[in-house]
Formats: sequence, structure tokens, C-alpha cells
Amino acid sequence: MNALRLFAVAAVAALLSNPAAAQTGTDYQPQVGQQGKDVIWVPTPDDIVDRMLTMAQVRPDDYVVDLGAGDGKIAIAAARKFGAKSLGIEYNPDMARHAQGNARKAGVADKAHIQQGDIFATDFRSATVVTMYLLPALNLKLRPTILAMKPGTRVVSHSFTMDDWEPDEISSMDGRRMYFWSVPASVQGNWRVTVPEGGALDITLDQRYQKISGTVELGSIQGGLREARLSGTNIAFAIVDAAGVRRSFTGRVDGRSMQGTVRTDAGAEGRWTAVMR
Repeated sequence: MNALRLFAVAAVAALLSNPAAAQTGTDYQPQVGQQGKDVIWVPTPDDIVDRMLTMAQVRPDDYVVDLGAGDGKIAIAAARKFGAKSLGIEYNPDMARHAQGNARKAGVADKAHIQQGDIFATDFRSATVVTMYLLPALNLKLRPTILAMKPGTRVVSHSFTMDDWEPDEISSMDGRRMYFWSVPASVQGNWRVTVPEGGALDITLDQRYQKISGTVELGSIQGGLREARLSGTNIAFAIVDAAGVRRSFTGRVDGRSMQGTVRTDAGAEGRWTAVMR
């Protein structure tokens, strides 16, 4: 009996000294290249993690969701270095418990949580930043969900693109690439723009992801928009009106309305608004 008691005490002490083992029932150690649900596990180097989160300009008020969290290092770095709340979604239950143990060891378990789950069955729409190191086919499968997220949501992928959704930035480090996107607002359609002097312009916007173009009605003339740009909810374009005056519009999109500042080449400035018709 005494021997059994000693064995039990030793076992409890070992589990308490290893939180991951305490939860998995074994001294779990992930192996590089081990098979997951859709990908093999390869850890992201620390300097790449740092650049990914820097590209996304993570702030303490952000909510970072890492899709395919592995050992949790991206979620942990978001909390420890950038002060953000974070969630890692990891399919392998042993890996998820191991990652949460890593968050405890890093002292950020109050901010960084790694949960077991399927990235295609988990609701992460409340994220302000999404990170991933998956595969091209998985990125493409996730793309409709990401594009339906709140405009301005920041997305960073290690190594793999989103097919024909071109990134807003590509960073390179030690032969590795990181891709950044800002989820664009939906602006395609016809808009009535009210300008400072009280008049109105009718413009039509065409959109493919963040790439936009358009036309403006100038009486019997259909003019083209110049330098049209969209980044998240930020929009800009310019027109040359029937009198030859160039007006540059910058502003923000809010659903079916827009507003901002318009300037002429002569320096005149005022406010403009627009509603979708």
C-alpha cells in the first residue's frame, strides 16, 4: 500500500510539473512533419511570426485568430508582444492542449486561448486579424468566409496566396514570403455623390476584390474615374468635370454610404457624401 501511495504521489507531481501532460495523459511532444487533418505540422519561425503580426499592425485592442494554430506560437506572440487578445484554432486535440500549456508557460493564458476545432466549422467572424500557414487549396476554401468578414479585417498568410485575390503587400525574409490583405468594402454599383456646392454627381463603380474602376455622368459625357483605389473601408478616386476642374475624393465606406473630403487642384476643399442608389 505504501508503495502504491508513493507511486501515486510521484505521478501527481510529474503531471503538475507538466501541464500539457496533465491534460493529455501523456508527455506529448509534437513532431515536425506530423500529419494533421488537412496539412502536416511545420512550425513558423519566430522572426516570421513577428513580421506577420507587424504587417497586420496588431494592437492591444485587436482580436487575432490563428487558423491552424499548431503549437500556439502565433496566438501567444500576439498576446505577449503585441498585447492583443488571441485565439488559436487547432484540429488535433493533443496539440491544442499542448499549445494552451505553452500559453500558460508564457504567462499569457488570460489573453491567448488555443481551442480544439475545425477551422471550417468554427465562427471566427469577430476577429480583427486573421493569420494562417495552411495550403493554397485551404486558403481558397476559406476565401469566401474571409471576404464576407467586416471590411478592414486584416489577413496575413505565411507562404501561400489567395489565388487571384492579389495581396496588398508581400514581405520576404530568408526566402520565405508573407502575404497581407485588408478585406475590402463592397462598393460595386451606382452611387449619388453630393459635392460641397450642393450639386450631385452620379458615378458607377466596378469592383474585383480591392481593385475598383468606374465612370461618372457629366451631362451627355461619360467620364472615367482616375486613380480609383480601395483599401478596406478607405476609398479614393478623382474626376475631371465638364469644366476641366479636377476633383480628388478621399473618404470611407460605411455600408451603403460614403463620406469624406474633396479637393480641387486650385486648393479648394470641402466635404462630400454618397449613397448607393
